Amino acid sequence: MRFNNRYLSGFLLILIGIVAGTLFAFYSFFDPVDDRADVAVTEVKHSSEPLFTSEQLEKLDARFLFERVAERVTPTVVYIETTVSVSRSDMPDDEYHDEENFWGDMLPKRARTVGSGILISSDGYILTNNHVVDGAVNDEIEVVLNDKQTFEGRIVGQDPSTDLAVLKINARGLPAITIGNSDKVGVGEWVLAIGNPFRLRSTVTAGIVSALSRDVQIIDDQMRVESFIQTDAAINKGNSGGALVNTSGELIGVNTAIASQSGSYQGYGFAVPSNLASKVAEDIIEYGHVRRALLGVTIVSVDASMAEQLNMESIRGVYVSGVSPESAAEKHGLRADDVILSVNGEEVNESNQLQQKIAVLNPGDIVELKIYREGKEVKKQVVLGMLEREQEELAERQQDRGESIESQQRDGTMDNQEGAREVEFAAFDLGFRVMAIQASEQQQVRLMIIDVVEGSNADSMGFEEGDRILKVNDHEVEDLQSLKHFIAQNSGSVEDISFEVQAQNGNIKTIQSK
Repeated sequence: MRFNNRYLSGFLLILIGIVAGTLFAFYSFFDPVDDRADVAVTEVKHSSEPLFTSEQLEKLDARFLFERVAERVTPTVVYIETTVSVSRSDMPDDEYHDEENFWGDMLPKRARTVGSGILISSDGYILTNNHVVDGAVNDEIEVVLNDKQTFEGRIVGQDPSTDLAVLKINARGLPAITIGNSDKVGVGEWVLAIGNPFRLRSTVTAGIVSALSRDVQIIDDQMRVESFIQTDAAINKGNSGGALVNTSGELIGVNTAIASQSGSYQGYGFAVPSNLASKVAEDIIEYGHVRRALLGVTIVSVDASMAEQLNMESIRGVYVSGVSPESAAEKHGLRADDVILSVNGEEVNESNQLQQKIAVLNPGDIVELKIYREGKEVKKQVVLGMLEREQEELAERQQDRGESIESQQRDGTMDNQEGAREVEFAAFDLGFRVMAIQASEQQQVRLMIIDVVEGSNADSMGFEEGDRILKVNDHEVEDLQSLKHFIAQNSGSVEDISFEVQAQNGNIKTIQSK
């Protein structure tokens, strides 16, 4: 009997060894934290249909529903710490944590920003806010997963105009969030905000969608696209870059900012809509930067007085105050004084709504616009252009001007809408760009320098932004065409050309080659 037991024990030991070895080999091969592993194709999961129907949601108790959503989504939200260089004046913010060192002020001051991020693919792409990772010192970004695994994050790309960025960590087999359709979000809908406020990891708060298409001018970028989802789910410092999800566990927004007088939660949080965020992220992953679609119009929200001037029966749409030369809008027949009522069948009643509708599209996409023009509604199909890198500052100037017009209208200081109509732009080989403004047919065209290329002939001659061009070689310039003509007469010879300009302080000066 002892002989048989000895054989049986030996056989069991061999069997256990084989099973243990197989399991070890299996888990070694599929180790989800292998930094060297990567996949050939990145998949970002979208969902056009909810996981639960409205009828199913009505039958579910909110307590258990929120628990299931939190259980599913929390593993897809990560904790981010970024080492940045800061001045002492930047330090009071609670979202920053000072790194004291022995040498004190003798060395550059550094701090760690605390934020959140969202895993959007199983191979380690993370969507977050640009302000969470902007200014990282030597790419010192630490990403901590919900299960406490820690990785070094690498910035793939940034988009300051939407305050979004994409990071990458070397891992695979990660839980990835499902991206929902933010266009279907409704005011009053239950939502959950998941992030890491005040370093409190994996915090879940609940609330409702308070409003849509909010433009609160929080993003510090001239080309900002702001059409935020507003929520009363508690959002604080450290929630930036975290997930705003619906009751189906789908991402509908990236938590970005709060409106607060105290610096902490006061019931007003804002999230970038998921449709815009996913477009930005996918562009960055595929191209390394955002390919921005461009319509080419200067726009203002329609208000009561404007609707009355245009003989509109109701206050709706977005007023086109100017159309850029050679833009997609001009090529397809849009004009100043048009009112854009809808984009691809979806109504737009605020200028930032229209911006967001175009921002989620790609260059080359065809959009159908419903236009109110001279008492009639017409439809236009427009092939969108692309905002090239060298056009960005020009577009910034146009946006600034549009905002100025809108501000003047709100303040009641603009009586003549014709002032928003006649605007042209031109670039010159000498290295400067000009904006031509004609407030009315009776007034002379103003030729304003809006950009001077660093290191160009114009830069060395002493041109400055804001200068108004009056004369070229003692010839008065009346409009953009005459300016082009007088400059062309010199055949590009800088030595034989001089300009008389009026500086912003009113002084007249002569500019010529040194």
